[in-house]
Amino acid sequence: MTREIEREVTDMSGASALPRSNGELVFESPWEGRAFGVAVALTHAGRYQWREFNSVFIEHIARAEQSGDSSTYYQRWLAALEELALHKGFVSPQELDQRAQQLAAEDDHH
Repeated sequence: MTREIEREVTDMSGASALPRSNGELVFESPWEGRAFGVAVALTHAGRYQWREFNSVFIEHIARAEQSGDSSTYYQRWLAALEELALHKGFVSPQELDQRAQQLAAEDDHH
C-alpha cells in the first residue's frame, strides 16, 4: 500500500476499525481477506478515494446496527464494496449477481 492509503486504512476507528488480534488483521474466512484486498486495490488503482469507501462502509454499519441486523463486519464491508462498485459503474447489477451465483456454487462444491 502507498503510505497515505496505508495510513487511512490502519487509522480507521470506531465501528469501522479493522478487526485485529495482537495488532494483526483477523479474517474468519478467505473471502473476507479477498474483500479487504479488493477494496484496498481499487483505492490503489485510483478508482475511488479510501474516504469514499469508508463513508459508504460506515453507513452500512449504522443501518445494520439501527435495524438490529446481525451481519458481520466483513458482510457489511462487502455490501459497501458492492454498493460502491455499482455506483461507480465498475460492474452492472447483472454482472454482480452472476458472479455472486458463481462463487456460491463454488463454495457448495468445497
